[in-house]
Amino acid sequence: MEYFKSIEEARAYFSDDRFATDNGIILDELDGEHAVTSLTLEARHKNAFGGVMGGAIFTLADFAFAALTNGRGKVTVAQQVSINYLSAAKGTKLTATARYRKDGRSSCVVNVDVVDDTGREIAQFVGTGFKLNG
Repeated sequence: MEYFKSIEEARAYFSDDRFATDNGIILDELDGEHAVTSLTLEARHKNAFGGVMGGAIFTLADFAFAALTNGRGKVTVAQQVSINYLSAAKGTKLTATARYRKDGRSSCVVNVDVVDDTGREIAQFVGTGFKLNG
């Protein structure tokens, strides 16, 4: 952990990301190279057809992106993001793993892979971040 002394300290800091945390997303791991977030699926995360809402998947990936890029003490905002939905979730839990593709002085590119607990690939998120105090 580069900026935070413990995962508990990171969780306390990111608890102010209320949309993510109020919807049940948890920060599981964070270090200088990756961040992992997870979401146990509930009825509130489903659409009218019983599938997981795209917005829930996006928020899970976006929270992993935010934790990773802001975990080094520099405020980073999303400048551009895209998401490809690959498969419908079949499990009961989603996990997003964010890793740097590029980490420059004033910008970064992060890949986030979302899988369910059956190992199924659910989505691929790519985010470009701008470091405000970079």
